[in-house]
Amino acid sequence: MKKLSKETLIGIRDQFGSYAWDDAEISELVDPRLGIITGLQELLDQLEVLRSIDLGSTPPAADITEV
Repeated sequence: MKKLSKETLIGIRDQFGSYAWDDAEISELVDPRLGIITGLQELLDQLEVLRSIDLGSTPPAADITEV
């Protein structure tokens, strides 16, 4: 997966104009500085890891016991 870039988000904003993000909001998504706990790139990286897990090896929730 490519690293998220401001240009990518600007392209999405321009293609899907239903929400008018300003450049400051896009910059905050790419490089958070205002107290966001998890940046969008970190969230995307975590989702990529989860996507690669073989769910066939994961037991059904009813089979999980408390430790």
